[in-house]
Amino acid sequence: MKLAKLLPALVCASLSAGVLFGHNAHAHRVWLKPNTTVVSGDEAWITFDAAIANSIFNPDHHAYPLQRLLAVGPDGKAVAMQNSAELRYRSVFDLHLTEPGTYRVFNASRSIVARWVDEHGKRQSWPGRGKTGTAEQFARQVPKNAKDLQVSEVARRLETFVTLGAPNANAIAPSGQGLELNALTHPNDLYVGEAAAMQFLIDGEAASGTSVTLVRQDERYRDQQVATELSADKNGKVTLEFAEPGMYWLEAEYQDHQGKAPATIRQGSYVAVFEVLPL
Repeated sequence: MKLAKLLPALVCASLSAGVLFGHNAHAHRVWLKPNTTVVSGDEAWITFDAAIANSIFNPDHHAYPLQRLLAVGPDGKAVAMQNSAELRYRSVFDLHLTEPGTYRVFNASRSIVARWVDEHGKRQSWPGRGKTGTAEQFARQVPKNAKDLQVSEVARRLETFVTLGAPNANAIAPSGQGLELNALTHPNDLYVGEAAAMQFLIDGEAASGTSVTLVRQDERYRDQQVATELSADKNGKVTLEFAEPGMYWLEAEYQDHQGKAPATIRQGSYVAVFEVLPL
């Protein structure tokens, strides 16, 4: 199955609203971390952890639902996740890399989200935690005369990349849906002391002003949270710089007023994990 054929299903896949993305407003972070990102040989196995947690790379809250994840190989075809298990605080699975090139493991979703104040003055929201709302459902289920109604079109993406042998670009190509990374520097070709150019796109166009947060591993063992905060330029571009090797968690958030009806607001959330290697 080609990656392009997977997209309609991905758009319908759900993520828990508010819990899985947006650490600025919520304590919980979502992450999908491979044990390594670059391997050599004719074939290799890579193990992944996936969790919704209070801190980065420290599973302490909830396992990420594995049924929401998909993997595609260097040719864009689906790759099966093997030896999967959902534990108490994290999910685990293996990916068998049998073809040279870059693999993507990811989830993507899109939903209509509404908030309003009811006749008793209480704040209400729809469609509810963990559910995906469509325009058709919105028309049936949200009061037409709702007070202070705010309707948003929310796209979320979670992903990471691994490579067998030399990296290639097929599996990392943007789909044109939601907030995405256009990796001007390949995500499996990151090194300490080398600047990495990245571009963020919203529905295929430059996502100007996207806010980006970058955090290195071992946050649990630092006295203070050390995060790099960046803002994308008018072309949606940022430059990432790495002072130390290790695994890095990246979150990007975007908002404008170009939501498709019935929405007026368009929001995008993006989370990825990269490995930075020493020179």
